[in-house]
Amino acid sequence: MFYLRIPTERVGVLIGPGGETKSRLQENTGVLIQVDSESGEVTIDESAAKDPALSLKVRDVVSAIGRGFSEERAFRLLQDDVYLEMFDIKDFAHSRNRIGQIKARLIGTRGKTRRILEELTSADVSVYGHTVALIGEAFHLAIAREAVEMLLRGSEHNTVYRYLERKREHIKAYEMGF
Repeated sequence: MFYLRIPTERVGVLIGPGGETKSRLQENTGVLIQVDSESGEVTIDESAAKDPALSLKVRDVVSAIGRGFSEERAFRLLQDDVYLEMFDIKDFAHSRNRIGQIKARLIGTRGKTRRILEELTSADVSVYGHTVALIGEAFHLAIAREAVEMLLRGSEHNTVYRYLERKREHIKAYEMGF
C-alpha cells in the first residue's frame, strides 16, 4: 500500500469522466487505486500489480496528474525510459513574493518560455502551485532539468535559450541513434 495526496481540484482529472481514467490506469497496470475526492487522499494497492516496476510508475502517474499534467501526458510515464521530475519552487525562492515571480519566469509571456522548453527538449513541463514538474525520456529530461534549474536560479531567458539551442544538436544526434 502506498498513500499519496493530490490537490482536491485535480481529483476529477485522476478519476476521469465516469471513472474512465482511473479504470484505464488500473487495467493497464493491475494496480488498485482508491481516491477520496474530499481530501485528495489516494491509496495505491500494488499487491496485484502486473509488474513491480509498473506499480512505481503508477505513483508517478498519480503525482503527475496532481501536479497539473493532463491524463494523456501523465500516461507517458507508463512507457520505459520516461520519468517524472519535480522541483519545489520554494527551495529557490527566498520569500513568498518570489514564488510568483519565479513561476512567471518559468511560464514566460503567454507561455513562451514553457513552450520553448517543451519544443527544444521534447519534455513536458507543468508549473502548478509551488512546483514545476517535467516528464520525459532520460536524455531529454537531463537537458530540460538543467534549463529549468538555470531559470530557477535566475539566469536570463536568453542564456537559457542559447543553452537549449546548443543542446539541440545533441538531441538530434541522440534521436538518430548516434
